[in-house]
Amino acid sequence: MEDRYRNKSTIEEIRQRFDKDVERFSDLETGQQATIDAPLSLELVTEAAQRVNPDAKNLLDVGCGAGNYTLKMLTKVADLNCTLVDLSEPMVERAKARVGQITCGSISAYTGDIREITLPEGHYDIILAGAVLHHLRDDCDWESVFMKLFRSLRPGGSLWVSDLISHDSREINGLFWDRYGAYLTHLGGVGYKEKVLAYIEKEDSPRSLTFQLDLMRKVGFRQVEILHKNTCFAAYGGIK
Repeated sequence: MEDRYRNKSTIEEIRQRFDKDVERFSDLETGQQATIDAPLSLELVTEAAQRVNPDAKNLLDVGCGAGNYTLKMLTKVADLNCTLVDLSEPMVERAKARVGQITCGSISAYTGDIREITLPEGHYDIILAGAVLHHLRDDCDWESVFMKLFRSLRPGGSLWVSDLISHDSREINGLFWDRYGAYLTHLGGVGYKEKVLAYIEKEDSPRSLTFQLDLMRKVGFRQVEILHKNTCFAAYGGIK
């Protein structure tokens, strides 16, 4: 691992934090307060997936958390066969229970790191990745995960992401993180802003939207799309 990631949270530390945070991640209506436009991005990502793959049968939710993205997707395309993947077993169990109340399709649930889990090739119609890819670290991580997700899609299938992002220009990155800091201060005061930014500095390693879209093209996606962007958050995807 590159030296700049040495002081970042380990996978075990991330898992332990999410094990204790199931209730906060179970709010389908409001999304995450610290994530700008979370409800809008959730709506756009799932609506885009439905428009591109209206006859979808198989869904993969990477970093499923408590299941919000799958639940929203099931309001667009009913009775999908759902595969749920997350580091946190309590999150996976909550997601499985909630999704099981909605779909008549099959449910497969796996606890683990997406970098290590084996996925079937050419199987999924839709892959959703909500607020998870920013935990990847070096270039090898990013490319191997995008390649794995690409290969697991059937031809014509689509990957849709909603996530924290950075910017390639230091000046522009500073601009948008300053604006995000102002948003957090307005939301919860200076102390709240400092807490969120410290957590991001410790745990996350987001990449720019241009980096990710270029990488999608590199691994083989024939089309990439930007659905929404606001400061340090974006919703985007690719079609195989």
